Amino acid sequence: MPADLVLLSARLLDPATGEMLPHTALAAHDGRITHLGDDRETRALAGPATTVIDLRGAVVCPGFVDGHLHPVSGAERTAGVDLSGCTDLPAVRETLAREARALAPGAWLRGWGLDPNVFGDTPVTAAALGDVLDGVPAALDLFDAHSMLASPRALELAGIDGPRRFEQAAEIVCDADGRPTGLLLEDAACALVEAVAPQPTAAEVRERTAAVLRAMAAAGLTGGHAMDANGDSLAVYEALEAEGDLPLRLRVAPWCQPGADADTLRELIRSQGTGGRRWRVAGVKMFMDGTIDNGTAWLERPDCHGESTHAFWPDPQEYTRVVAELHRAGVPTATHAIGDAAVRHVLDSVEKALACGGTGIRHRVEHIETVPDDTVHRFARLGVVASMQPTHCCEFTRADHTDNWSRRLGEERASRAWRCRDLWQAGARVVLGSDWPIAPYPPLAVMAGARHRRPSRDLSEPPHGIEQALTPLQALQAVTVNAAWAAGEEHEAGRLAVGRRADLTVLADNPLTVPDTDLAELPVLLTVVGGRPTHREPSL
Repeated sequence: MPADLVLLSARLLDPATGEMLPHTALAAHDGRITHLGDDRETRALAGPATTVIDLRGAVVCPGFVDGHLHPVSGAERTAGVDLSGCTDLPAVRETLAREARALAPGAWLRGWGLDPNVFGDTPVTAAALGDVLDGVPAALDLFDAHSMLASPRALELAGIDGPRRFEQAAEIVCDADGRPTGLLLEDAACALVEAVAPQPTAAEVRERTAAVLRAMAAAGLTGGHAMDANGDSLAVYEALEAEGDLPLRLRVAPWCQPGADADTLRELIRSQGTGGRRWRVAGVKMFMDGTIDNGTAWLERPDCHGESTHAFWPDPQEYTRVVAELHRAGVPTATHAIGDAAVRHVLDSVEKALACGGTGIRHRVEHIETVPDDTVHRFARLGVVASMQPTHCCEFTRADHTDNWSRRLGEERASRAWRCRDLWQAGARVVLGSDWPIAPYPPLAVMAGARHRRPSRDLSEPPHGIEQALTPLQALQAVTVNAAWAAGEEHEAGRLAVGRRADLTVLADNPLTVPDTDLAELPVLLTVVGGRPTHREPSL
């Protein structure tokens, strides 16, 4: 049978070794790589319907995979005004005022990406924004997606007029007189405002998600580990695939929250492996804590505000029991654990689950923002994947530790930030991701951040913890071979070899030799999933 795709005049990069393969051409059929060879013999495999592309020396890599993102919920969350580029309060006020002037009377203002560092040493409050939101119902997501700043009108519409108790680590932040400041911490509190805010239609969500996924493909992503199945996410994937508009492979991990009963667990187990051609449910996402910026992480010692002292699960031992049950059923878990106590408890729980038997189940810890030495070395011993987002360090913290995250932790713990290199050298499988919409999704920017650890807005700034930077080869492996291993697909993806999936990312130059600070701007010329181009630059 003729090939579906033939790529000629290429440089084929093996991420396992960092070397170019001794071939200049590749052919694919029925979603798989079927031939690696020279241009002449590979061109002969083309038929009348074959897509033949002369790459003119471009570099072909195995397809890049984002190890942690939220496609559908992120598409919904980023439908408002983007505040991520605002570096101080005047910029936030100006952006919001401009948006408010364009609103129809009574319409809601939505925003996302608000960085708490813009408030400096002052509390994060709606009052700090001045009068730009007077009378306007507004809900502004902070960058961590674990907190929201609501305007007085939004609080009024939601019936929020004082503190409330929540089972999980959520809070309506109030002043000394018990009046809400507008800051809402964690989902249970934020949901009170979401319940009265206008929601997009199913068609709008589908259209927005399709646009986001196309942009991800254009950035070089061929796949992603989607860390939620909230709302109608699975139906959105199914509909987009039916319409031929699902350009990424998505491995979806539904949430398991505290209080999950036996029926919930049975349904999570039953759903494993369901899906379509390019998406499937695989694994379960859990939370062990919140965020350091909010004071809702779980630390072994309180932060400098006396906060971050509790687990997200009211009874951490119940979390341990659930992990064991999922492990016995062969279901891998991916647990959000940011603080040192949270990470330690996840590893303790996995170790207990492993002691009960079962092999080949690859559990994960997501984020791992600050951990001591003794925790680092446990990842490799237990076979736990270290899923990390170094661009969070780049974009939201500073080398001099004057940022909110570092000030809350104090010098000792802020100095062990995002220990990517230490985990790698200890033998852990490090996988890189963006956690989009928390940080931008282009994989080259994620890899660049792991290499230079500088803020993308000013690459002349000093790096935060350069000793934790990954090498160019390590960063590439973290979005290819390691991402495949974490998904149990090391024989299916992650390398260029006959029989592997024809998921490919084609770059204008070798990412291993491009300088760290130039990598994010390296052109992505072609993205291929299953032998079919999902993005192609007009120059090809």
